[in-house]
Amino acid sequence: MAASSRQRIDVHHHFWPQRYMLEEQQRNPGYTHSSTGKDRLLRWTAEQAIDVMDRHGIACAIGSISTPGVWFGDVAAARRLSRDWNEEGAKTVRDHPRRFGFFAVVAPPDTEGALREIEYALDTLKADGIGLLSNYDGKSLGDPAFTPVFDELNRRKSVVFVHPTMHPATATLIPGLVSQGIEFPFETTRAITSLVLHGTLARCPDIKFIFSHGAGVLPYLGARIEHVGSSVKQFRDNNPDGIEHMLKRLHCDTAAATSAPQLAAMMNFFPASHILYGSDYPFIAPGPDVEELHAFSMSDASRASIERDNALALFPRLAGL
Repeated sequence: MAASSRQRIDVHHHFWPQRYMLEEQQRNPGYTHSSTGKDRLLRWTAEQAIDVMDRHGIACAIGSISTPGVWFGDVAAARRLSRDWNEEGAKTVRDHPRRFGFFAVVAPPDTEGALREIEYALDTLKADGIGLLSNYDGKSLGDPAFTPVFDELNRRKSVVFVHPTMHPATATLIPGLVSQGIEFPFETTRAITSLVLHGTLARCPDIKFIFSHGAGVLPYLGARIEHVGSSVKQFRDNNPDGIEHMLKRLHCDTAAATSAPQLAAMMNFFPASHILYGSDYPFIAPGPDVEELHAFSMSDASRASIERDNALALFPRLAGL
């Protein structure tokens, strides 16, 4: 695809630095993904990613980590892994400044380490935001243990990208089915509901949240969450402006969510300005998602918003790319 036709900004694009991947392979020799073999992840390079981006009209991608992240119950290891991954992410951006940004990784269970890494990542490495997983040790993001981290992200008016990960209570409910199949969308929705229930969204209005994969099943269940939540005192007390108001403030990406029913649900639930293009590369190769986006009936303005303009609103520095 010619350079002049590059226009999309991909907010759901994974970096796989080789040192991180080799350590993950040693920690978990069986680690793989239902749609992307382990060997392919071990061979990831920025240059290969750029070649794929060029072929599918992607001008810039904001890299993030995916599950399993950097938290394995060891504070020292989490701090080292976070710093290593963030340094590699920043190097990828420095080497290709017009093609990449990155969401820095932190480990919220280690409050001191997470706050220190947020400072380093945003102030020194100039990360575009912070990437979090949907739960840590089974604690969803709204858990009060994570309050200091979210308060700091709110103070900084950060963009926070949330990716699902396995929940220890539900990962093996259906033996033989990998969690990415159906559990990831529900896990994303649990994380959102937790943030609403515990008042994090109301307390932190300056965080710009992006939730993966069309925000899970939120577009379908949002009205139900609002209806049931309005009868629960904790929901009401922690969301004085209303639950639906909190939910519609969120952003979502289109990664693995470009089928017609998914797009229809997203566009009916979220403001058009809160949906962003995401590819989920290298787990999913761009191409079919772009075709589905083009096949879905929407205005040219809405298409431009999803593919580029909404990302520019969140990341103004990309406007010059």
